[in-house]
Amino acid sequence: MENSETNISSRSLSLPDRGMSRPSSSSNQPSEAPRSSKNKEHPSRSPRRRREGKRSQRRGDDHEQLLWEMERRRLPGQHEHLEPSGSSCDAAESSPKRRAHFLHGPYPATHFGPKACILPNPTSVMHIQDPASQRLTWNKPPVNVLVIRKIRDDSLVEPFKELCSFLVEEKQMMVYVERRVADDVTLSKDEAFGSIRNQLCTFREGYDDISDCIDLIICLGGDGTLLYASSLFQGSVPPVMAFHLGSLGFLTPFKFESYKTEVTKVLEGNAAITLRSRLKVKVVKDMLQRTGQQPGSRDAQLESNGLLPHGHTNSEAGKVTLQLQVLNEVVVDRGPSSYLSNVDLYLDGRLITSVQGDGVIVSTPTGSTAYAAAAGASMIHPNVPAIMVTPICPHSLSFRPIVVPAGVELMITLSPDARNNVWVSFDGRRRQEIQHGDCIKITTSCYPVPSICCHDLVYDWFESLAQCLHWNVRKKQARLTDVSDSSDTEN
Repeated sequence: MENSETNISSRSLSLPDRGMSRPSSSSNQPSEAPRSSKNKEHPSRSPRRRREGKRSQRRGDDHEQLLWEMERRRLPGQHEHLEPSGSSCDAAESSPKRRAHFLHGPYPATHFGPKACILPNPTSVMHIQDPASQRLTWNKPPVNVLVIRKIRDDSLVEPFKELCSFLVEEKQMMVYVERRVADDVTLSKDEAFGSIRNQLCTFREGYDDISDCIDLIICLGGDGTLLYASSLFQGSVPPVMAFHLGSLGFLTPFKFESYKTEVTKVLEGNAAITLRSRLKVKVVKDMLQRTGQQPGSRDAQLESNGLLPHGHTNSEAGKVTLQLQVLNEVVVDRGPSSYLSNVDLYLDGRLITSVQGDGVIVSTPTGSTAYAAAAGASMIHPNVPAIMVTPICPHSLSFRPIVVPAGVELMITLSPDARNNVWVSFDGRRRQEIQHGDCIKITTSCYPVPSICCHDLVYDWFESLAQCLHWNVRKKQARLTDVSDSSDTEN
């Protein structure tokens, strides 16, 4: 037994030193001191017992050395329980340890000290990966591509025709577009584009379901085109490639000048992807408390208000439920009323606060650069798992924007003493009126939007901030002014 343990310890000691201090062995003075004091306390112990005690102490030191070597080879943050048996040690030494790709680096520690640990939770809401591992790959070559173009913008007609011709003629792909885009007067008058136009597949929003046949989405325009593309897919979303041809470019990293090269790279795979989390929103309306409504006119009024999208409603016990996937934010405001809105905010069923003011914004990290940024909130990287709650001009100046963990459930209801109703909108669409008895439930969706990066997810995000917010522009202009002044002085 001593020989086998000695071989294991010698094998572990032969590993190259990586700059970590080793634990004290039996030959060091700090370990000798307690042993000598222990011998003094028991002078009547026989020499045989003394030898057995020294032998067991050496075994303990060898085992401690082995555990230290195994811990040194273990990745940071991995602290699983180590078995003291020799067979398990040999298996641990021989089996390679793989790094679990999570957002904050290595696999987070689940054991704390000798006794404490985190309870296992099999019902996790979402799986956060390491950003470096978020790469696009294709199981099969993509065939169907959806092209979203900004409506009522004549400057995008030529880029749209070039892209569709490239995808149909050179890449032999099936291109899907909206029917109102294909029926554009400018495209119908172009005879050269007529052959390509006849090969386009058209659909109508709210009537045709294309969620199961699209492999790739290409957006031409601003950030609104990507928001619209997200609204078309209430479940799993195909990868989105967005070209900056609009007013804002927080979500559109690609430039159209090199579209052929960029599209070809994406079709080949191995591109960086930003997983933009969405919000799963459920609006429950209590129809029994609404007075003055006839049963026959209830559905007609809801349809005119946009509350009954196809395939996302159910009615039971006098309640109507609307479910949506939101990429940017859910905005609750006072609407046309001149009174301040007064809503109650619940977090996992507990009342947190009552928001009195112009409203409240519940946004994703992607939406932190939109309405929330204008309301004074911080800008958060899209890969941070969080939900932002931002008040809009609150009556209580002490209520500041807060960030809560992703996965919690927020609920917003009208306060009992509220004097007027509030209105809610989802990414600026489907505006609804919220009355007493209605509630809005918001949590993190398990269907993110995979946005394809031009360079990488860190560089693209800071580059979009620098361009859209004009970071360091004055400093650059000042440098140019200093250079011009110095040149004039020398002349």
